[in-house]
Amino acid sequence: MSVVLTLLSLVGFIALTAGTALFVAAEFSLTALERSTVEADARTVGDVRSRLVRQAHRTLSFQLSGAQLGITITTLITGYIAEPVLARLLRPLVAALGLGDGAVQGISLVLALVLATSLSMIYGELVPKNIAIARSLATARATAGPMIAFSSVFGWLINFLNNTANWVVRRLGIEPAEELRSARSPQELGSLVRTSAVRGALDQRTAQLIDRSLRFGELSAEDLMTPRVKIESLDLDDTIADLLAAANRTGYSRFPVIDGDLDNTLGVVHVKQAFSHAAQVRGTIPLRLLARAVPVVPASLDGDEVLERVRADGMQVALVVDEYGGTAGILTMEDLIEEILGDVRDEHDEEELDVRRVSDGWDCSGLLRIDEISRATGYEAPEGEYETLGGLVLSRLGRIPVAGDEVILPNSVATHHHPEDHSEGGWLAVVERMDGRRIDRVRLVPATASVLQSAAALLSKEPSHG
Repeated sequence: MSVVLTLLSLVGFIALTAGTALFVAAEFSLTALERSTVEADARTVGDVRSRLVRQAHRTLSFQLSGAQLGITITTLITGYIAEPVLARLLRPLVAALGLGDGAVQGISLVLALVLATSLSMIYGELVPKNIAIARSLATARATAGPMIAFSSVFGWLINFLNNTANWVVRRLGIEPAEELRSARSPQELGSLVRTSAVRGALDQRTAQLIDRSLRFGELSAEDLMTPRVKIESLDLDDTIADLLAAANRTGYSRFPVIDGDLDNTLGVVHVKQAFSHAAQVRGTIPLRLLARAVPVVPASLDGDEVLERVRADGMQVALVVDEYGGTAGILTMEDLIEEILGDVRDEHDEEELDVRRVSDGWDCSGLLRIDEISRATGYEAPEGEYETLGGLVLSRLGRIPVAGDEVILPNSVATHHHPEDHSEGGWLAVVERMDGRRIDRVRLVPATASVLQSAAALLSKEPSHG
């Protein structure tokens, strides 16, 4: 009889370990599944198993509580059955060591406990956990039915335990959720897009477009605007004829109308307004009569809100003001579109590109933002009191440069804690062209450590232009 009981106990141990494995697999597979995956499987396959997976996933908290209850029950019964049986089987082996009866019984129980726990952990928890994570959907389809059946039978107990746990969680100021959130932050989505592009799942152009769209909301009006120094304006006493001449000269279609300077902007005129007046009177009608008020936004306003303000205005223009109330720049719909799509050019735009590949590096506009430089050339600038490439060069020189000035740029990525360390190479900036006191064009050149050391030695000997 004892042999039969031993065999039945071993079979029960195996069955209970399998039960633990089922609950563990159900728990991990359901938590690893995205809601979109579950819904897509239910739509495309539409069989009983896919519907059971969707039902279980929609009541995730309840099902996880059921899985925890099942794991607890099977583990406790496994220990209750397996330990004495295994101890009985191990006792002759331990007795062969010649120990006393008390020692034999104690050692046998300890070994049985260790063996039963190890087998239950490996085959009942770790193996099904790894399978569930590796093949989440297939595992969920296999376990959702038994899981739902168990939860239905013991629903009263699961609800009691779940409600008790939820009461405690609410006391901690947290609202329990029935489903895992499937939402991703823009940063997470951006990382997924870049990884997909590197692995070839997305073509580079599509990945770039999505990545720029995700980054757009992180930018501010100051990042997106055309800066004050590049704004072409007209005076309030200028006429429609002056408007047409300015449009012909610059290729622009919209112009701020100012009373003295940009800080006193009356509004904006569009070149199409000129054609509503006869040619013979265009030289007599002042622009102050045509200027239309446009939205005024703070420089710190985020990109999404800026887009809404510009779209809502008929002129599709907004003025950007700084913290002191002065005009910092101007925003047009073209500026916002170019931030996502890249350069949008027509027959009136200048041929000169913001970034152009040259033989030894990149020829760049001094007004390019630091993040744009990073994406275009790969140079990562450290944080500082500057927003543009021109500002970075000015901060390094400490004076207004002249064409031909060279400066070694600090590293950020390779030597984050020692930006002046050029032992692994770095970047050299050459001022190509000035626009008054503003740096117009800069050539960025990646250089080896020896070239940078030679440049540093020459620059240290040069007299100041100040």
